[in-house]
Amino acid sequence: MIEKLQTSEGQEDLRIVEHLDMQKLPESVQQMISLASTPEEQDIILMATLAAASACVPNLYFRYGPTGKKYYANLQCFILAAAASGKGIANQALEMVRVIDEQYPLLVAGDSTLAAFYKALEERGGAGYMHESEGSVITDIWKTSAANYNTALRKAAEHEAISRNRCTGSSEIKNPRLSMLLTGTFGQYKALVPSVENGYFSRLLTVVIRDTHPFDKRYVSSKGGQSVVPKQVGHRLLSTYESLMNAGEREWSLTDAQKERLGEHLETEYGTLIGLLGDNFHSAVVRMAVQIERIAMILTVLRQGSALAANSASLIALTCSDADYTTAELIGNRLLLHMAAAYRLIDGDKQDVVPEIKPVDQRTILLAALPGEYESKKLYSEAQSQGICVRTATRWNDYWQEHGLVQKIRHGYYKKVA
Repeated sequence: MIEKLQTSEGQEDLRIVEHLDMQKLPESVQQMISLASTPEEQDIILMATLAAASACVPNLYFRYGPTGKKYYANLQCFILAAAASGKGIANQALEMVRVIDEQYPLLVAGDSTLAAFYKALEERGGAGYMHESEGSVITDIWKTSAANYNTALRKAAEHEAISRNRCTGSSEIKNPRLSMLLTGTFGQYKALVPSVENGYFSRLLTVVIRDTHPFDKRYVSSKGGQSVVPKQVGHRLLSTYESLMNAGEREWSLTDAQKERLGEHLETEYGTLIGLLGDNFHSAVVRMAVQIERIAMILTVLRQGSALAANSASLIALTCSDADYTTAELIGNRLLLHMAAAYRLIDGDKQDVVPEIKPVDQRTILLAALPGEYESKKLYSEAQSQGICVRTATRWNDYWQEHGLVQKIRHGYYKKVA
């Protein structure tokens, strides 16, 4: 994974869905992703679906760390993108939650004063879902002294007690469980995360979308179009939600082998990433382990939803399948690259474009690994061994030819130029 911190020429280097095995995703996730018409939209709807679904997994927790602290499914995510980048598709995930919210209130408005925010969480038992398609809704109201609940969001991300004491009274939310999906520009993101040292940076999953697609070629059916799928998924999720509510608190966990694999992953791949980006990135790396477990738990629930709904009292083995763990780990790997891009963006304090990630030049590494003469299948096999997709390898091979580094001998055969 570290080798992918390369010369980033575009969104392709940050894509998430194209690295996943679609057939191994829960059916509900596959259906939501099918709404997208571009690779960027696929990544947006994937993360929006996971964030929205995370609000609909009550009473399930896992334990993490030496103290065995309880963590719940709740994800907080920011889609950082320019206009016409397709981020509007994230609103489809909101329709999933609306189905549940009609019977079990979950939605919490971002356009709230601090007092109203606390009250909404208290009324919902400390749990809820905040979804705002324009980050400015939150950042504008945060400019008033009565509405900046940044500290509350940070604490909710770790399920730490949120307390307040005012002349009108005091209250405490002992176990806040807030899921959140925001979309917006860099300026709006910077209002939430003013510096890389800010504690919210490592708690807020960030997806960076560079490319824009001004023309929407998606076909919308006369039978209801995109809105049909989210509502269908929402109704299935409603049954699961009710089953989990009725079953009471239950523990979910990775298998021992998966826990060992995650630990090794942190020690090697992630440790190198910290070395490349600096100590300030350490907390993002460490907290990604928790996010991976959260994502794996969400996938488990989405996959087992029908079984849970059929018998809420059944003691279904609430452990993670290898397929769901692998998927969660892959998503976590890609999200770290997105967060690295956001990290450099904040550090550089540039508001125009997302800066390139350039710890190493992966093109040079791939070319050096190839023999003096090679054929296409050798190029592709070597690229895949380094975690590079075939399409990227083909594009780089064309680049080498254009710059006189490689000469084409005949179709499918190439020779490096000394």
